[in-house]
Amino acid sequence: MGYWQIIILFFSCFAGGLSIFFFQKDNTRRLKLILAFSGAYLFGITVLHLIPDVYSGHHHEIGLYVLGGFLFQVVLEQFSDGIEHGHMHKGGHAHNAFPYGIMVSLCLHAFLEGMPLAEGHQNELLFGIALHHIPAAFALSSVLLQSEVEKARIIILVILFATMSPAGFLLSSYISSGSAGNISAYFDRIMAVVIGIFLHISTTILFESGVDHHFNRKKLIAVLTGTAVAVLSLLLH
Repeated sequence: MGYWQIIILFFSCFAGGLSIFFFQKDNTRRLKLILAFSGAYLFGITVLHLIPDVYSGHHHEIGLYVLGGFLFQVVLEQFSDGIEHGHMHKGGHAHNAFPYGIMVSLCLHAFLEGMPLAEGHQNELLFGIALHHIPAAFALSSVLLQSEVEKARIIILVILFATMSPAGFLLSSYISSGSAGNISAYFDRIMAVVIGIFLHISTTILFESGVDHHFNRKKLIAVLTGTAVAVLSLLLH
């Protein structure tokens, strides 16, 4: 992975977090369209790219890691309030009460997602992570604003969140290079855990991207476009 990929990974998240200062608080239509597109794209690359690779040449017990990742994401959301897939819960936190659980769980989530980037499907996985971190960072900033966190502190925390996936990638690259051991044998298991996380996030986005689980025309177009891009990436791979 080159420096430009790390820059995309960082700045997509950073831009998503800072965009809260340029949008009206109740104007989330564009965010929902981005969310629908990213959910469809994330689901598409998971089904078309990641799952076939992780199962090739392995016994079916790899599915235990996929299931583990799915359940792990369920547990994380007990602390993050679903911010990973762009949920913003108004009034869910007391004023001046810093949401430590949300911050820690989001950083752990992003760090784990970055680890498999050191090996295989770099571009597909990179753009999938970058896309779904945009609404996640936006939602994080929204929660921090509602908790009356100072603007300068919000920017620092968004930067911290934005560095987590690159940090996960750099650590796994360092270990797999032989400098601190051999992690290559475990990459498929790590990828399986991330697949489980992606399956939970993408399906949650798709099921909840409309009011009462109904899609309007724009959201349907966003979902179809995201799916088409994922299919195109398979054809061009």
